[in-house]
Amino acid sequence: MANVYTNAKVDLTTTSVTTLYTAPALTTSIVNSIIVSEDSGNADTITVTLTNSASVVFSLFKTKAVSANATTELLTAPLVLQTGDILKVTAATAHRLHVVASILEVT
Repeated sequence: MANVYTNAKVDLTTTSVTTLYTAPALTTSIVNSIIVSEDSGNADTITVTLTNSASVVFSLFKTKAVSANATTELLTAPLVLQTGDILKVTAATAHRLHVVASILEVT
C-alpha cells in the first residue's frame, strides 16, 4: 500500500459546476480539508457535491456562505472517496472564490 499526499485547487472564474478532484482508479482518497477563500471583498456562497461512479449526485454543502475576505474550512471530519468519485464545486458569483482540498491517496 502506498500513501501519497496531494492537493487539488481551483479558482472559480465562472458559475459553472467545476470538478475539483476525481479519485483515481484503484485508490481510496481521504479528503482531510476543503478550504474556501473569498478574495474580492464580497460575501458569496459555494455549493459542493459528490458524484459517485454511477453518476449519482450527493449534495455536501448547498449554498454555503463565505464571508467577504474570509477563509472557511468546510470539513469537520475527513471525507472518504472511492475510485471514480468526483468532488465538484460551484460558485454563486464568478471571480470571487478559491478552493483548495488536501487529500491522502491510498493505493
